Parts: sequence; C-alpha cells; structure tokens
Amino acid sequence: MSHLPVRQIVEPGALPRHRHAEGYVALVIAGGYEEAGDAGRRRVGAGDVVVHRAFEAHLNRTPPAGAQVLNLPLPTVRLGAFGQVDDLDALVATAAHDPRAASEALAAAFRAVGPGGADWPDLLAAALARGDARPLGEWAADFGLSAEHLSRGFGRVFGVSPQRFRLESRVRAVLPGLADEASLADLAVAYGFADQAHMTRSIRAITGRPPGAWRRSNPFKTTP
Repeated sequence: MSHLPVRQIVEPGALPRHRHAEGYVALVIAGGYEEAGDAGRRRVGAGDVVVHRAFEAHLNRTPPAGAQVLNLPLPTVRLGAFGQVDDLDALVATAAHDPRAASEALAAAFRAVGPGGADWPDLLAAALARGDARPLGEWAADFGLSAEHLSRGFGRVFGVSPQRFRLESRVRAVLPGLADEASLADLAVAYGFADQAHMTRSIRAITGRPPGAWRRSNPFKTTP
C-alpha cells in the first residue's frame, strides 16, 4: 500500500483473509461489500470508511456488482475502525493531487460507526479482540454450541480459528508496549502469552520481525 492513493476495483466473490504491513484507510466510492476482520464485521457501501491499521487482517465478500474504493494514508489522528463521510466527490478530487490532505479531510469529516454484525461470531470476535481469556469451551456453552461447531462457524465468518484470532489480537496489542521499559518476559505475561519465547515466535510469525527489532525502532509509539 506504499503508493497511495490507490483507486481499487474490488472484484465480485470472496477475497481470503489477508493482512498488510502498512496501515491505510479504505473509502468506498461505489458498490459495496462485507468486511470481516480484526475489528469486526460490517457491510459497507458508498461513503463508508474502513480503517486498517498495520498488521490487521480481514477478508471481503463482494456481491456481483463489485465495488470501488479509494485507499488513502492513515491520518495523523486515530480513528475508529468503521465510519462514514458525506462529500465523496470532494475527497476523491483532493486525493488526486494531495493524498495526505485528503486523508486529513476524511478524518475531519469522519463519523464513527460500530461493526454491524450481532451474531455469536461477532460477539466472540469482539471479546477476543478485547483480550478476553475465557476458555473457548465456556463460550461454546454460552452460545449453546459444541466446541467444534464454535470453531467451524467462527472460521467460516472470519476466515481463521478463534484461537488464532485471539493470538493475533494479542500480538497487535503488545506491539505498542514494546516501546515501554518493561522486560519482554513481563510483557509476555501481561498480554497473555505462555512465556517470552511464545511471544517472540508469535510476533515474528505475524510481523516478520522479532520483539527486539520492534523495540529498537518501534513505529507503533507514534503511529495511529
């Protein structure tokens, strides 16, 4: 996503779960699709905004009409995951000559909205993203499901198992903490990893870099 802005055609069908190392903002300018990602699930259409932060993952399900989006840099202020704006034409026109100005204008016009899903997979995803450490068997019992049904159903909606979703949420949560003075072992305990080695393997698997590299040059200290 380094050559922003990018006017992108979203083809009909399912785009499997994927992630980008660089954060960006997707402004839907025509058509629509369903996004199911780390911030939840929502059907979006023209005027909707989806904020993707670094290393967040998502999948898309797009109807036959397809969609068009304008991808912009993250603004300097932190926005919620989903939002809406009114004046699409003005933002598109600004982006053509000044993507950063378009991004800041989008932030000023941004009206936050929540994820649209309210089924049990959405409730579970929100809890896992908050760091809920309850055993998944308890969640399954709460929803009147078997553990196997819970895992399969969640995977169909979000493209990943609940266990993996929780692990990835922990990795994204701990990255800003690497800018602090706390020891890596203490951070591992605080963020729910089995131990420091488990945290190290998880961070490297998702970001391609070990915790020490992030600590030496941590962009999450100041990045939205």
